[in-house]
Amino acid sequence: MRVLLVADTHVPKRARELPSEVWGEVDRADVVVHAGDWVDPALLDELEARAARLVGVHGNNDGEELRRRLPEVARTELGGMRWGVVHETGPRVRREERMRAAYPDLDVLVFGHSHIPWDTTAEGLRLLNPGSPTDRRRQPFCTYMTCEVGDGVLGEVVLHRLPRRR
Repeated sequence: MRVLLVADTHVPKRARELPSEVWGEVDRADVVVHAGDWVDPALLDELEARAARLVGVHGNNDGEELRRRLPEVARTELGGMRWGVVHETGPRVRREERMRAAYPDLDVLVFGHSHIPWDTTAEGLRLLNPGSPTDRRRQPFCTYMTCEVGDGVLGEVVLHRLPRRR
């Protein structure tokens, strides 16, 4: 199963639309995971129409409609593994310990908010933040992640860097 991880798209405030490379990944993915800060419900509508399967949550920049349509925390099974999605995890200091305590039943937790890519493992919990495909903030590149999962195994997680826009 191919999984696309995105967060902090902020469409249309930070970018008018998702980059074409990300839309190509949407078309190839079996599951698209979005860890919040959509900003406009139109992107949710587009992804719901185009993705084979979508798992998403709302973020702190998402308004009433997105909060009504999306949970704060999503839990799902992907490829024999227990996944969770949340927007915020708090400060980076002791993140692994806090998230393991908060989500003892998960194998993978996808999060956003910081726009900073993250990939660590703590006592069996894999923490993944794909960064942002549209707003790099202080990062050198806009980013997203892809991975393969099956038979209870998370394969290689790939952080993709998008070319800088002019």
